[in-house]
Amino acid sequence: MKKFLVVLCLLAALPLCAETIKMKDGNLITGSIMEQTEYVLKLNTSYGVITLNQREIEQILPDKHRVILKGGSQLIGQIVDLDEFNLKLKTDDGATVNIDMPQIVSVETYDYDRGQNAQKEYVEKAQEKQAAQEARQAAVVAGTAAAGVEAAGGLTFDSDIDQVFDTQKATVVNGQVVTPSAAAQPLQAAQPARPMSDEEAFLKGVKTGAVSQQEYAAAAKEELSAQKTKKEPKAEKKAPKLHNEADYNKYFAVQVGAMPLGLKLDNSKRAGFEGDSPYNVGGTSVAISGKFLWRIKGSRFWIGPEVGVANIGNKSFDDKDPEVVAHPDSYPDPKVKTSGQILRGGATAHFYLNPKSRFAFYLTGSAMYEILHLNYRGEMQSERISSNGFAGAAGLGVETWIDDLMIGLEVREVFAQRQNELKKSSGANTLIQAQLSWKF
Repeated sequence: MKKFLVVLCLLAALPLCAETIKMKDGNLITGSIMEQTEYVLKLNTSYGVITLNQREIEQILPDKHRVILKGGSQLIGQIVDLDEFNLKLKTDDGATVNIDMPQIVSVETYDYDRGQNAQKEYVEKAQEKQAAQEARQAAVVAGTAAAGVEAAGGLTFDSDIDQVFDTQKATVVNGQVVTPSAAAQPLQAAQPARPMSDEEAFLKGVKTGAVSQQEYAAAAKEELSAQKTKKEPKAEKKAPKLHNEADYNKYFAVQVGAMPLGLKLDNSKRAGFEGDSPYNVGGTSVAISGKFLWRIKGSRFWIGPEVGVANIGNKSFDDKDPEVVAHPDSYPDPKVKTSGQILRGGATAHFYLNPKSRFAFYLTGSAMYEILHLNYRGEMQSERISSNGFAGAAGLGVETWIDDLMIGLEVREVFAQRQNELKKSSGANTLIQAQLSWKF
């Protein structure tokens, strides 16, 4: 518990809301996102606040942590879960690692940066550029500089724009821009010109014919809004969850099944039943069990305790007790009725043949102590018949993942030597069980 509190305090001390932005030029910038729009992202770094162009951003990297272990080794990844006993970490290769708390020395925020100097230099240049833009805007407001719209590369639209760009009016024919000389020729002789890019059209004030920059910007904004309204984003298909068998060390299963129970009751020692053959008092038994297993040192072998209970179905046969036979009027339909239950507890084991396959097959075996009680209820006498002793089982099972659960089927042959009046019962019975299980 003390170790858990120490690691929890370490995690609480880590910077909150810290993001690492990977730029298209390879730079990595770490800070807190203050504001984000379709066009810009405002980031508060340790060296100041900067505004980044969304077109220059390649990826917003996820938070990662560095876990330092005893002995000096370390792991880097995303923390998935944390409790009193272990920390679950997802590494870059997609594997999930469970780390016991006593093995952890410290937890740190993973540093994506290529160096503090490189990041500081990038932020300072971005701040200088931003300050220059703000100074120009202030000069325009003060009337000491010509107003204009800044384009890519630092060019502006002002009174001298005709000296920088060719601003003669263009003509649109069949949705394509052609030169005035081409437009003057007959339509059948006109050669289709290269369509203008959005940037060229914006700089030349052209969309469909000759329009102003403001009209073009307004029309482009309306068209973008219409496209967003028409095109609904397609729902991404949820990829099936992949399970790495090496991530699990514990296993819990609940089983429900049926077992034809070959119980034979030797009733020949009771008065009236001398010389009779053994009576069938078994039938089909319903069994419920649960087991909790541990993996043995990362192998395919699992072992742990198992407990189960099964019923012995109701059976009846004629009561031949002499007292009952002598008074038929008092017992018009004399019957002996039987029922009971079986309790089992012991150890069970699995050995997986193909643990990484979609359908995993395993061999199973168990050694248990069994307690059997059969209730004998006659017209004249009632008693409990017991048969206790060791039992064993061996069989084959199969299971498959359904999201975070597993479903499966198991077939076992159960061996038990019966005692007392049940000693003539079958020593082997087949048990078929459906199971629901978890690995964690």
